[in-house]
Amino acid sequence: MWASDTGAYCVGSLIGKHPLFKRISPNKSWENSVGGAVLAIGISMIFAHYDTSLYSTLQWAGMALVVVFGTWGDLVESLMKRQLGIKDSGNILLGHGGMLDRFNSSLIAIPAVALYLAICESYFR
Repeated sequence: MWASDTGAYCVGSLIGKHPLFKRISPNKSWENSVGGAVLAIGISMIFAHYDTSLYSTLQWAGMALVVVFGTWGDLVESLMKRQLGIKDSGNILLGHGGMLDRFNSSLIAIPAVALYLAICESYFR
């Protein structure tokens, strides 16, 4: 998840031009999303190279859920801040937008993946 966030930030900073949801978060772009997905997939492929059990289609689908729902978590948190009229969710981590900004992707991605794993477990039992 953090690989996706890092890739999104780096690519978006360099070439982000096409807003994903301009009204919610004008700085998040389609390029951010693609950059995040590419870095997450790249790092996953490195791990899969050393552990061939990670080549499972179910695991790749789970990773895709993390990337998609992580992006949604980021957008939901941006929407909440915009609705409340605040820029940062706190000042504990200076320059990082606050603690909520560090974990916003996880807030939606983790429950989505937990549900996915529960469905997979019940299906393959």
